[in-house]
Amino acid sequence: MRILLLCSAFNGLSQRAWHALRARGHHVTVRTVHDPRDIATAAAAADPELIVCPFLRQRVPEVVWRSHRTIIIHPGPEGDRGPSALDWAIMDGEPTWGVTALQATGDLDSGPVWGTRTFRMPSDPPRKSTLYNTEVSDAALSLIREVAAKAEDPGFTPRPQRQRPGAVRPLVRQADRAFSWADPTGHILRRIRAADGRPGVHTELAGVPVAVFDAHPGDAPPGEPGTVVARRQDAVLVRTGDGALWIGQARRLAPEAPGTTVKLPAALALGDGVSGVPQIAGPPELREIGYRRVGKVGWLRFAFYNGAMSTTQCRRLTAAVRHAAAQDTAVLVLAGGEVFSNGLHLGVIDAHPAPAAEAWRNITAIDDVCREIIGCTRQLVVCALGGDAGAGGVMLALGADRVIARNGVLLNPHYRKMGLYGSEYWTYVLPRRVGDERAQRLTTDCEPVTAAEAAAMGLVDQLAPAGRDGFAEAVLAYATDLAGSGRARALLRRKRAVREADEHRRPLETYRVRELAEMSHDIFDDRHGFARARRAFLTGRPAGGPGRDHPPVRGGVTRTLTGVTFSPSRARDMP
Repeated sequence: MRILLLCSAFNGLSQRAWHALRARGHHVTVRTVHDPRDIATAAAAADPELIVCPFLRQRVPEVVWRSHRTIIIHPGPEGDRGPSALDWAIMDGEPTWGVTALQATGDLDSGPVWGTRTFRMPSDPPRKSTLYNTEVSDAALSLIREVAAKAEDPGFTPRPQRQRPGAVRPLVRQADRAFSWADPTGHILRRIRAADGRPGVHTELAGVPVAVFDAHPGDAPPGEPGTVVARRQDAVLVRTGDGALWIGQARRLAPEAPGTTVKLPAALALGDGVSGVPQIAGPPELREIGYRRVGKVGWLRFAFYNGAMSTTQCRRLTAAVRHAAAQDTAVLVLAGGEVFSNGLHLGVIDAHPAPAAEAWRNITAIDDVCREIIGCTRQLVVCALGGDAGAGGVMLALGADRVIARNGVLLNPHYRKMGLYGSEYWTYVLPRRVGDERAQRLTTDCEPVTAAEAAAMGLVDQLAPAGRDGFAEAVLAYATDLAGSGRARALLRRKRAVREADEHRRPLETYRVRELAEMSHDIFDDRHGFARARRAFLTGRPAGGPGRDHPPVRGGVTRTLTGVTFSPSRARDMP
């Protein structure tokens, strides 16, 4: 069946839908669209038997939905209507929520139902981006498979939608999100998390108008609500009416501050306004890096917001890896957070007065992390991918001896869509796993790879069950078994021998030198539009005009993208 995926961005759900549909033998075209004219043009060019919209911010024009069966994946239960379903659900503390597949009509979100799923909402108010990338995406992917199957059934007829009283809700605006710092902590927390990852909630901190993100409950002595009383690295602690909240990320709103209008670590966004604020330990959930040992296994966890790794974060992680590698454990596990890693911190780079110089510092700092991983010959190193990885984050993981991934995560092992050649020793770690020819395809075709596909081609050594809750336990069991097995010492001896032989054949440093020579042209000469692509990614706006049609790729699937809207980190974007 010819299926057209219409997307506002080729995000994680859209990528998963693309993979799932082509795995069932469908001919799938993906088109990123920005207005009704784009939608009509895409439909006319593809002439699909079915259109699926997994992530679409625009209305489908009548000329399209009258000519083609068009299914909208709405992130709300049956009867819910409106463009801000998840925002309202989190702010209102809904106990259950859902996802519904609706046929497009002239009335927004009121068309016939093709299928629906429901799930319990987390008891702790979730970040909107986290909810979207977990429960919502899982339910949506299940529905998309069901929709494709029903579309092939000539006897299937969608049923009328059951309406829910009061379920037609408008677009959430900043006035709906507004709070006072004198409000209760729980009230503020819900509003901030309902706007995370975009657009954030407008407020003022340290005299600076900002949009705030990444909130966590905290404790502070009594005082004036809204005052910043402490820091934990780049997070700031703000008094509320009955306690305090840690704010991890902020975006300046002041128009007189060019170059700082992107989302940044909060202390960096506030600048001099918090320069004298004392540093404190902070709660465990704010600790980006932590180490513990379990028997013969060392567990190094790093969790950076949305997987972006700044120069400072990379330097701290390098020191942590060096410390962990010096311990007398047999296996070292490097476990990422909700997102394993997406490589460079584009926001910190863009906000710096000298972005190119900061990009250079950032890439050399992440290279240092990778060098510690590759060069660790006292222990076996396992990288655990419980979340998606992109660009340098994939290559960082490939420096380990074993890569274990949760079945269901996505890898984007390429840099080209961001206008970069890439570093992180990728020219060493990628070909040794998949060969030169496939390494070339992976880094130039710029296609997402599922964990299962990665395992089949050698990028991943072990798949863990798809459940998120049990992933850490599965990894620990795998690492413990590896550490306790009789082959651990033999594997370590072989690792040392291979590393020594590789070093004699071509020193590891030469891969870094060659990669950085290419990166210097991308960063300082901007030969492939890194600055423009970076800005487009950070602002959510297209980098240029309409893109070209891509030729069919393997499996009979056509991929068509408009502008620079598909990049490693974009996979985590939120509606």
